[in-house]
Amino acid sequence: MRRLSLLLVLPLLFTAGCAATDAGPADAPPSPTRDADAFDQRAAQVAEAWRPGPDWRTGYVPLEGPTLLTGDAGFTPDTEAAFRSGWYRAEVAIPPTRVGAEIRFPDGRLTLPLVSAAEAYRQLDQGDPLPCPGPPKRPGRPTAGGPTVEPGPDGWVTSSTQTACLPLTVTGVTFDTVPVRTSRGVAQVPAWLFTIRELATPVARLAVAPTAVTAVPEPTAPARPLAEGLVAAQDLAAVDDTRLTVRLGVGACDTGITPLVWERPDVVVVGGSVTRATGECIALLKLEPVTVTLAAPLGTRPVLDVFTGAPLSIAAR
Repeated sequence: MRRLSLLLVLPLLFTAGCAATDAGPADAPPSPTRDADAFDQRAAQVAEAWRPGPDWRTGYVPLEGPTLLTGDAGFTPDTEAAFRSGWYRAEVAIPPTRVGAEIRFPDGRLTLPLVSAAEAYRQLDQGDPLPCPGPPKRPGRPTAGGPTVEPGPDGWVTSSTQTACLPLTVTGVTFDTVPVRTSRGVAQVPAWLFTIRELATPVARLAVAPTAVTAVPEPTAPARPLAEGLVAAQDLAAVDDTRLTVRLGVGACDTGITPLVWERPDVVVVGGSVTRATGECIALLKLEPVTVTLAAPLGTRPVLDVFTGAPLSIAAR
């Protein structure tokens, strides 16, 4: 492993409007009319400012990250920490051979340069785990998931709560396609699938060469600040036909969290309203998942944040 810095149609709508939808705490108060009106006005401005270039409809603009899971991984705290951090080790040879393939969009196909499995693995592996000891090794069994150790006043002592700094073990690699949400809808994109001993499903690394990926266009946000009581959308957690699960950025003490959506035939704008705390509260941004229901299936329409005007991507998964 390399050591590197560590580090989302039915008949088209003829009217656009905002709706407080079916998510959020059951006892949350309804969104004030003034918040909904302010949201509608800003959403219309965001939609009018959305002017993507031709690559949005002709190129490859992914709205998900290049590393994703192909199913339920069955994470433990240790394995999820390793996946999020990009900690891997390979027990098999990773082939340097390049292959040819194409991306299949709902509206056509596109042939782009791909990377080899070896190059994909170099992109996937973000370095070694932090220099902390892992759980005691047990012969014939993976080390993840057991008790870990941590320094104490008298040396290293066992602990059942500390997350072990362990990499994921690559035991095989295959080539296939995986569904990816793009600016042209859900596409079948070539990917290298890495079989991981500690996970129940392979980890996919998209095989499209980075030089062939078109970046998401920079948005043009309205000049005025976001109205008090409105909050921004951070990313999409899930898309299912007419239902979107959106993560709102709210304050630690905000209440009455209510999702808001505004749509027209070519674009969807999302955000939310909250009741701000009146007393002292820690300044902490919290991601709150909420669900909005559209009047028509999302299709290829972009989902824009009401604050920045940026198209939302699928959160890392």
